[in-house]
Amino acid sequence: MKKLMFVLSTFVLGAVLMAFTLGAGPFEDVVGALKQGDTNGLSRYLDNNVEINMMGKSNSYSKAQAEIILKDFFSKNQVKSFELIHQGEATGGGSRFGIGNMTTSGGNYRTSFFLQKKGNNTVLDKLRFETK
Repeated sequence: MKKLMFVLSTFVLGAVLMAFTLGAGPFEDVVGALKQGDTNGLSRYLDNNVEINMMGKSNSYSKAQAEIILKDFFSKNQVKSFELIHQGEATGGGSRFGIGNMTTSGGNYRTSFFLQKKGNNTVLDKLRFETK
C-alpha cells in the first residue's frame, strides 16, 4: 500500500510540475529571455514591426532589423539580472506589459515591454531600455 501511495504521489507531483512548465506563455517567455539576454527567445515573439526605444532614441523597425539591434545591444550589455517589478493587462486580455530593472555589464536599465494579441498569436511590439 505504501508503495502504491508513493507511486501515486510521484505521479501527481510530476503532473503538477508539468502543468506549470507547460503553462508558461509568451509573457513568461519574454521575461525569461530578458533575464538571459536571449535575442532568439525574444525574436520568437517579435511583431513584423517593432518599436524599440534605447536610451531615448525611438524608432520602428522590421522584425529582421529589430533582431540585429537586440543582438548588438545584448552583445555589448551581457545581462547579469532582470527583475520584473510591475506587470499589467488591458481589460479583455488583449495586451500585457511588464516593467523591470535590468543590470548588465554595460549599465543598468529600466526595461519595459508590451505584448499585443494579434489573431491567435501574441506579439511583442514595443521594447524600451532606459538608462537608470
